[in-house]
Amino acid sequence: MTEASSIRYFTVEEANNTLPYVRRIVGDIVNEYERWRDHIFKYELLAAGNSAEESETDEQVALREQVDTIARRINGLIEELTAVGCVFKGFDDGLVDFHSKRDGRDIYLCWKLGEPVIQYWHAIDAGFASRQALEGELVDGGSS
Repeated sequence: MTEASSIRYFTVEEANNTLPYVRRIVGDIVNEYERWRDHIFKYELLAAGNSAEESETDEQVALREQVDTIARRINGLIEELTAVGCVFKGFDDGLVDFHSKRDGRDIYLCWKLGEPVIQYWHAIDAGFASRQALEGELVDGGSS
């Protein structure tokens, strides 16, 4: 199976139907990412006080292990989104794209954590800044 033939295409309705599940996963990703960044920051503060010859302290080792554990959890959550057919795009805002079609061309339906439903789309080669309102447009697609 080629990569292109394994892409799941969503209608707006299908993408909206996944949102309760997607919203939970993305919320977990954003929360875990904040924890990951906090642990990295703490580790760097501790490491800044060490000379290059010093080995890690027990506290640094524990923090590094926590960073690794959180990173594995984040990766697992992103894999869950990928299994649904979503494309995760941003840790800070919880951005997710859904493959779809508009006028026979591939597009992304664009969703951000906190938005109640899918309301925007953008071209595949464009990003969040280029998203446009759906304005009741019918987006053809469906599972393929």
